Amino acid sequence: MNKGLLVGALSVGAMLLVTLLMYVSFNNTEVRLRNEAEAQQENLEVVFDATWKIIQQKAGVSGQYAKDFKEIYPQLMEGRYGNDRGGALMFWVTEHNPDFDISLYQDLMRSIEAERTKFAREQTKLLDIKREHDNVRETLPGAIFVGGRPEIEVKLVTSAKTDEAFSGGQENDVDLYGSDQ
Repeated sequence: MNKGLLVGALSVGAMLLVTLLMYVSFNNTEVRLRNEAEAQQENLEVVFDATWKIIQQKAGVSGQYAKDFKEIYPQLMEGRYGNDRGGALMFWVTEHNPDFDISLYQDLMRSIEAERTKFAREQTKLLDIKREHDNVRETLPGAIFVGGRPEIEVKLVTSAKTDEAFSGGQENDVDLYGSDQ
């Protein structure tokens, strides 16, 4: 009888130990995911801020270049081909005149695309963390131990255009420059 009681006590003790270890494991997983989601949400703010600063500064450089070029080009042409040089107008055929360099705009376009892609990737990562957290909370056996915990609140940055398209189920406006032709 003593032997049977000992085996029973050990079995109950083992089951309690396994249950305790499962609780600790699921609790730790839930806490890690919640902390990761909060950190990723803050990271998104940093990425968003950097994205707009990069785009604004590059656009400022491009805009200033265009403004400066617009100011100096007429003066250059007047100096080269003005009436003071009689007949110099034909030199434009053989001379190399300053060109408006569009590489700054190309660099700006690449930066916009790269930064927006990076931001979208970071938002997708946050959604993936939320999905994983929801799976821990809502599936067995995790739901037994941490199912009552609140879900992670996620703030995504989109646009009014996106909200409108998803609420109506359509997106028909593909005119990039807003001209109503």
